[in-house]
Amino acid sequence: MKTAVISGGAGGLGQALSHALQSRGWRVVLLDLDISGLDSGSNQLPIACDLTDPAQLANACHRAITTCDSIDLVIYNAGVTQIRGFEKSDSASHRTLFDINYFAAVEMARAFLHPVRASQGTHLAISSVAGFAPLYHRTAYAASKHALEGFFKSLRSEEAPHGVQVQIAAPSFVATNPGNAQEQTDGTARPGSAKDGMDEMSPEAAAETILRGLDKSQPMIPVGRVARLSWWLNRLSPRLYQRMMERNMRDLEH
Repeated sequence: MKTAVISGGAGGLGQALSHALQSRGWRVVLLDLDISGLDSGSNQLPIACDLTDPAQLANACHRAITTCDSIDLVIYNAGVTQIRGFEKSDSASHRTLFDINYFAAVEMARAFLHPVRASQGTHLAISSVAGFAPLYHRTAYAASKHALEGFFKSLRSEEAPHGVQVQIAAPSFVATNPGNAQEQTDGTARPGSAKDGMDEMSPEAAAETILRGLDKSQPMIPVGRVARLSWWLNRLSPRLYQRMMERNMRDLEH
């Protein structure tokens, strides 16, 4: 039985990916801060873990590696957003986003590097449209996702000789926490809770698109209509993309 490890496994998209993989006969290991709503079973192993705590992350990864026969897929899904203009943000919140969205994924990749090589498996990073294009009032979030993409795109070249695939999925707006922002005083919030989202997808639809791209070995998987249009428009005319993005995002604020 193949095994997938999913960070942020208790969230909306993490759960949708977990259910879809289990329906295919996979076993899943779910890493998240709060796993109280997750059941353990023969095909599911939840592990409580603060991904930004090096000792907790190392212990969680070690448990996954020693418990499972192989690690065939690692999905770097955990993340937070911040909806706030740069003028009103601070350095501490900026670092928090990088700790969760970028550095935790890097250290997970380090922990699973050799097990994924052994299975000739796949690293799958869940990025965002903000990982390849600018996004209004998301300076820290976009920066963290740009860093995530840069890391995994570069890792792709290093791991290819080992028979390992590295893929990136870039959703636009996935409604994983609609009406449940739980926004902090620094503007950070749970993913999928933005009030300015457009053309939102359900987590199940996003997971289906992501796994379809996984099956096709797509290096980049735009997830959703907005993501596909953004991907192509930003490549063809970054200036036009920025103007349209600014207009659309500002309109949603009013």
